[in-house]
Amino acid sequence: MSKHVRARSRPSGKPRAVRRSPRVALAAVLGLATFTAGWVYAAQDPDQAPNPRPQARADARPQAEDRAARDARRAAQRAAEQAARQAAQGLTGVSEQTRARIPAESRQLILVTGKALDSSESTAAFYTRPAAGADWVRAETWPARNGANGWSTERVYGDLTSPMGVFALTDAGGLLPKPPGTRLPYDEDNGFVPSGLGVNGESLAGSFDYVVAIDFNRRPGRSPLDPVMPDGEDKGGNIWLHVDHDGPSQGCVGIPKAAMKKVLETLDPAAKPVIVMGPEGF
Repeated sequence: MSKHVRARSRPSGKPRAVRRSPRVALAAVLGLATFTAGWVYAAQDPDQAPNPRPQARADARPQAEDRAARDARRAAQRAAEQAARQAAQGLTGVSEQTRARIPAESRQLILVTGKALDSSESTAAFYTRPAAGADWVRAETWPARNGANGWSTERVYGDLTSPMGVFALTDAGGLLPKPPGTRLPYDEDNGFVPSGLGVNGESLAGSFDYVVAIDFNRRPGRSPLDPVMPDGEDKGGNIWLHVDHDGPSQGCVGIPKAAMKKVLETLDPAAKPVIVMGPEGF
């Protein structure tokens, strides 16, 4: 028998056990550690990881520029909404405060819009509406002139301004007979003759052929020639809508003669007519 021990035969189908050296085991452990470290780095690196999540801003409140842009948009939206409301009601260039002073029962309105607070040039427009609270409809527009020094809410005698505000139109008169169809009380009187010259030295002849009294510092229901001033003579009075004399006034509003005739033919006391007058946007 040989001195060498014969290896026993292995059962069929079972692999032979392999003995690894310590060096091979160490290399395997180091390789696995390196792979694991690389995978962790890739998971933590947003540039390498697929579909990185967006970083949330620490301060989610609107920044200064964002707030300014937002406020500007809101202001523009409010202005557009107000303009739309005004356009829907037919009166443009009038503030909400002035609009609120127009009597609800009024169905006829003359709007006099000045070019500026200190300007004597303006535009007059005649409006009607079918019922109280309905939208205003513009019927006529004419060039107009007002006080030489523009407009004032605190008018005093001799300051050459026209009063701003909403005033009733209740009485009329003139040097000429009333036009056919006139329904306002009308005083035909030779007293409607102006004296002197206009502010710019122009003739005033024919200015008072037709007039409608503006109910500023006067007693309604009387001739436009009534001298009584309930709020005192310091405020001045005899503020009329009358025939334009191609120049600024001392406080009245002047429109073309044909327009005055049209106004007298149209104004109806039952419609509670008013005049709304002042500079643009008042």
